[in-house]
Amino acid sequence: MKQQICILGSTGSIGTQALDVIRQHSDLYEVYCLTAHNRVEQLAAQAHEFKPASVVIANETHYERLKELLADAPDIKVYAGASALEQIVEAAPIDMVLTAMVGYAGLAPTIRAIKARKKICLANKETLVVAGELITKLAIEYHAPILPVDSEHSAIFQCLVGEDMNEIEKILLTCSGGPFRQFTADQLATVTAADALKHPTWDMGAKITIDSASLMNKGFEVMEAKWLFGVPADKIQVLIHPQSIVHSAVQFADGGVKAQLGVPDMRLPIQYAFSFPRRLRLDGPRLDLFGQPLAFFKPDLTKFKCLALAYEALDKGGNMPCILNAANEVVNAAFREGRCGFLGMADIIEQTMLRTTFEAAPDYDTYVRTDAEARRIATELL
Repeated sequence: MKQQICILGSTGSIGTQALDVIRQHSDLYEVYCLTAHNRVEQLAAQAHEFKPASVVIANETHYERLKELLADAPDIKVYAGASALEQIVEAAPIDMVLTAMVGYAGLAPTIRAIKARKKICLANKETLVVAGELITKLAIEYHAPILPVDSEHSAIFQCLVGEDMNEIEKILLTCSGGPFRQFTADQLATVTAADALKHPTWDMGAKITIDSASLMNKGFEVMEAKWLFGVPADKIQVLIHPQSIVHSAVQFADGGVKAQLGVPDMRLPIQYAFSFPRRLRLDGPRLDLFGQPLAFFKPDLTKFKCLALAYEALDKGGNMPCILNAANEVVNAAFREGRCGFLGMADIIEQTMLRTTFEAAPDYDTYVRTDAEARRIATELL
């Protein structure tokens, strides 16, 4: 029988590439549900092509428009709102949930999917950034496998297959460095969102592209790696690798290093999460190792303070990563709208971390309170 897939965030970069994987393997996978936040026209077009059992538009103001667009497809149930998003992942036919939503909004539906014992294909890194300890406990309690979709974490996961009993000495987490890798501090002070959105190797959504430019995205990935692979932060090393060919590597106790290489194509980690432990054929370009040299550099934590703040939040623990994430979502949006400078993002995040109530042993309700408080403080600081 075909595996039934629910895609949270089907109109974004990860969601659209996941649908391409499903197109290539329509004999194995079928879309059960598609969701989006605002892109109602695109969601309707996807629904017409893939004919899911249901669609959800998170922004309720678009509900009537979506109903109108799908009037000629009466078999597709149409829902709206955050609660519908959380409930749909529990549907009995669903085998796996691809969490491709961006930001804190992905936390609640991911928790519901875990409690429904669904296989989680995790592309929403903020879920583990905000509530890594809670999520890992729930995954164990409900026997819900979590397979990483981020290219770096998929690479680490692939390197660890067959290495269950072997000690990890270090995780080598690669990073393109973004468009400003060689900029001076003075140059960084004047960059714009348009400059930051010109990522050198990856095609991603606007929020993640800005996070990549500030290296906050890499800080989030350090946190994600800690929870996915049970490795402390001091054993996770970030390497600037402009070519984005080595997606990450693992160094073992004997000094041996295993790396996963490939062209920058997110369909590969998406498909691997769907098909694990099988490797299916994927159409697309192949890696040419003769094409360019591979280079690695240390990140500059003074120029790119967001990465340093992420390590600090991880070291502090408790609800501090939740504070970091909430403040970052506020300043990221402000930078894109021209209300905050590039270097100012890190300053506001740091001040928010100092001013928001710290709790060492948070539960889910704590995360909800913390997120709201940190957003308010960051907004005031703007």
